[in-house]
Amino acid sequence: MLRTLTRAYHGALGTSIRSAAPALSPLANIPYLQAPRLDSAHDQSHVGSVQRHLQDAGVLKISLNFDDNDSHYLTNLIQGLHRWHGHGLPITHSAHRGWYWDIRPSQTVFQCPDHQARSETMNEFPWHTDCSYEATPPRFFALQVLHPDQCGGGTLSVLKVDNLLKLLSESTRAALQKKDYLITVPPEFRKTDNKDESIIGSLLSPDPESGSLALRFREDIFTPLTGEAGLALEELKSVLLGPKAQAEVVNLTAEMMPRGSIIIMDNRRWLHGRNQVKDPRRHLKRVRWDARQFGLD
Repeated sequence: MLRTLTRAYHGALGTSIRSAAPALSPLANIPYLQAPRLDSAHDQSHVGSVQRHLQDAGVLKISLNFDDNDSHYLTNLIQGLHRWHGHGLPITHSAHRGWYWDIRPSQTVFQCPDHQARSETMNEFPWHTDCSYEATPPRFFALQVLHPDQCGGGTLSVLKVDNLLKLLSESTRAALQKKDYLITVPPEFRKTDNKDESIIGSLLSPDPESGSLALRFREDIFTPLTGEAGLALEELKSVLLGPKAQAEVVNLTAEMMPRGSIIIMDNRRWLHGRNQVKDPRRHLKRVRWDARQFGLD
C-alpha cells in the first residue's frame, strides 16, 4: 500500500554552527509503504516497490504491521534488494560490530571498546551523511524505530542534497569536487589499529546512478588542504544554515515515526541529523548497505 506523508513540522535540528531560530519545514513529501507481514520482504513485488521509490525519491518510510525487534524484515528486505536489484550487502560498522548498530543512549556500555559513538549519547547530531570517512561509503542506510523518544526530543531531520547544492555558487561546487580534503575516521569506526586513519578526497562527485552530484558531509572530520577548499567548505556550511536551505528541511517527529517505523535513505542524495534526545529509552537500529566508490576513480 502506497501513501504519501504530507504534514508540516517546525524545524528542530541545530547544526555545528547554530542558527538563530528554527525554521518551518515545507510539506513533507515522503513515499510511504506498509509491510503487512514479516514475509512481505520475500515478495518480489513489494521489494520492487521499495526499489522504485529509492530510485525516484531517494527516501522511503515503511510501517511494519507486526513486532520485529530483531529486524528480520529489514534483513530480508536488503537481501531481496541484493538478489533482485543488485544492491551490495550491508557493511560492518567497525572492527567490532556486524551489520546492525544500536542507536540508544548509554553511559557505560559501548559497542566499540574504549570509544563512545555519538549515537550512544543524547546529544544533537549536526547535519551529515553516513560514513563520510569511507572511500566507498554505503549508498543506503535504514533506521528502524524500536522505542521512539516520548519526551519531545530525538527528531530526525532530512534535507535533499539537490535542494542544497542549487544554492551554492558554481565556483564552490567546482572546488568541492576537488580531492582537497583530509577526512579523518572517527575512533569508534576505525577498522585498523592506526590512530591516524584517514583518507583524502572530495566532498562532491558526479553520481552515475542518479545523474546528479553526490555529497558526503560531516564537518568535524574534514580538514581543507587548500585555501580554495576552505572557502568552499565555509560557503557550504553557511548556505546549509541559511533560510533558503532551512525552508527545505523536513522534520520527522516521534509522532510521525512511531515504533515499527523504518526510514530508508539514499546516503548521497539526502543529508540527515537529529536534535537532542530527551528520552533515555529511545532506541533505533541502523544498517548500511550497497557500498560504492565515491567519485569516478
